[in-house]
Amino acid sequence: MATEVINTVPEAEKEQKDDTAADNGQTKEETPAAGEKTEEKVEEKKAEPAAPKPNVHKINFEQDLVYLYQFSRTPLLPSTSPYCLKVETWLRLAGIKYENVDHKAKFRSKKGQLPFVELNGEEIADSTFIIKQLSEKYNKDLDAGLSADQRVVTHAMISMIENHLSWVIFWWRAKYPESVLKGYQMNLQNALNTRLPIPILNFCYKFNSGRKGMKKAKAHGIGVHSQEEIIDFGNNDLRVLSDLLSDKPFFFGDEPTLLDVVAFANLAQLHFIDKDVQHALRDSLNESFPNLVGLVSRLKERAFPDWEELCAPEVPPPPAKKEKEVKEGTGPAEKQPLPEDAEKGKGDEKEKEPEEKEKEKEKEKETEKEEKEK
Repeated sequence: MATEVINTVPEAEKEQKDDTAADNGQTKEETPAAGEKTEEKVEEKKAEPAAPKPNVHKINFEQDLVYLYQFSRTPLLPSTSPYCLKVETWLRLAGIKYENVDHKAKFRSKKGQLPFVELNGEEIADSTFIIKQLSEKYNKDLDAGLSADQRVVTHAMISMIENHLSWVIFWWRAKYPESVLKGYQMNLQNALNTRLPIPILNFCYKFNSGRKGMKKAKAHGIGVHSQEEIIDFGNNDLRVLSDLLSDKPFFFGDEPTLLDVVAFANLAQLHFIDKDVQHALRDSLNESFPNLVGLVSRLKERAFPDWEELCAPEVPPPPAKKEKEVKEGTGPAEKQPLPEDAEKGKGDEKEKEPEEKEKEKEKEKETEKEEKEK
């Protein structure tokens, strides 16, 4: 005889048991062990790596602002490097916002050169690549209106200037470093931001610039010639530029192009040498090629209306005046009691207290005796 099994469990309890049985697997997934949590966090960190810091000197840079690193100013030239002056002149003519970084000649590009620029956390080195990349980014091409033939002439003339004429100027600087210091009125203390005596700085400059410069000039080939031959090389380059310019304001018309910028940056190194310093090529430029001098003057006025302000020598702050009245706390210190002396004083006061009490007691006894006698 089959017996009927009666389920005595209430309905509510049945539902709870069913629910718990169904949710066992889910609850384990929703509440993972501590080890699993740490693994998830590690995976999240690996999935989102921190952004790398920009490998530039100007970390807190302004977006789309060009930071120009070049040599320090001099009283006669914004820069004694034709390549630095070339980049700054181009930036001004192109109307690109930039900031000149006065780094006191401490920094060099990754290629070991000056100038270089930093833009949006990236470095651009070498004057040719600087102008090329900035021209593409800002859509500023000074040669946009040139014909194909004019572009060929531009390339040839810039190659002549930067690979020949500039080396003639470089040879003179290596040969006569003392004339360089006088010719550009260079103050090495300001340029290098150092307190070393000027005679020591000048000696080091003459030794390093002369020795290393002549090695470079000989390696280039210009340094193996005599002085008369090198000056003749320079005069031939100036004559070619003068013939190409003729009576025009700029090489290809009324507006300056890249060729004008490069010619200006190099000719300015000759034109603005102090007159008290002898330089055959500077004298030849001023006497025999007045149209080139006119080119330098026109480009200076257009690109550097603040030339005198830029080249103004740094004025040291006036020394602080000695005040007649001595300020509070600055005069000779008065002798103050030492802590030990102070403690001694307190001890003396403590010793005096019992003596006074004894005297008072003696007076009271005397008064009592007098009263009894009465």
